[in-house]
Amino acid sequence: MAGIAGVAVMTAAEKLEQAVSRRPDSLVPGRAAERLLKLEPAAEPDVRPRMWAMHVGMAAGVGVLRGVMAFAGLRGPWASAMFTVVRLTADQTVENWTGVGAPPWTWPRDELLVDVAGKAVYAFVTGAVADRLAAAAVVSPGQRHAELAGGRRVHDVGPVPLDAPDPDTDHS
Repeated sequence: MAGIAGVAVMTAAEKLEQAVSRRPDSLVPGRAAERLLKLEPAAEPDVRPRMWAMHVGMAAGVGVLRGVMAFAGLRGPWASAMFTVVRLTADQTVENWTGVGAPPWTWPRDELLVDVAGKAVYAFVTGAVADRLAAAAVVSPGQRHAELAGGRRVHDVGPVPLDAPDPDTDHS
């Protein structure tokens, strides 16, 4: 759910950017899908459904990890910044592994800026949704650790003791 929200906002931001810059859609996700699924390369208009399926599918799939991060207690802007790198890495791994992409450091700088900005929008929106869902559900192990260890501002805290009170169930 969080990844779907993230990709919806990222796509809207991309469409706004494309209206200004006149940059066309990237068909690279569709070409990667063709390679992964061992499909014959489609003509340009026919690759678009594959592009959209990969665009949304990767976002939804990787978004699950951001949900896991939130439920583990990795929440807020730091976690979303970390997740931006994860999202970029997921796309680049698939695109480069399938041979349809090139490493980002070889791209024109304007394309790199657009891609990183789009993935950051995705990551922060996905994070906001995942964080809200996780906060409504449970106090995470990571948050318990931070609470019991004084906010984790000291060194060598060690793990939460197994017999530590659980704030979700201990109301004494």
